[in-house]
Amino acid sequence: MTTQLRFTSDTCHLAGVRASVRAFLSENGFDESAIELMVLALDEACTNVIRHAYGHACKPVRMEMTALRDKVRFVIRDYGRACDPAKIRGRPLEEIRPGGLGVHIIRQAFDRVTYSPQPRGTRLVLEKVRAAGGGRSGRSDQRQVS
Repeated sequence: MTTQLRFTSDTCHLAGVRASVRAFLSENGFDESAIELMVLALDEACTNVIRHAYGHACKPVRMEMTALRDKVRFVIRDYGRACDPAKIRGRPLEEIRPGGLGVHIIRQAFDRVTYSPQPRGTRLVLEKVRAAGGGRSGRSDQRQVS
């Protein structure tokens, strides 16, 4: 099953994105704890697009959610300032202060995290191996998040 979300880079759309991700993961056999961690991580990834790729400008973002036989895959695509994967790192965890934990959360939530700079923007691929016995469907769906 593949679901595509299209939304603009405004934080007002993130609640709809979180709800769609939560429903997708629930349909694919993940437990509540894993779902909430992945929802938080994807929210952080989208927030990073808004802040770093687009500088808070209202621009297009695509998210593709795919259920494979043994895992789920999320692809977030922006068309803003491309990232340099070598420079992506969270702040040191021993520093007690707000912010800067998104990269740590993303890497904790997913088994594979790949940042790929593109001629325009960045393609972020996040994969999580599913629990044994999780279902898989061949459906495809497209949604506009408002």
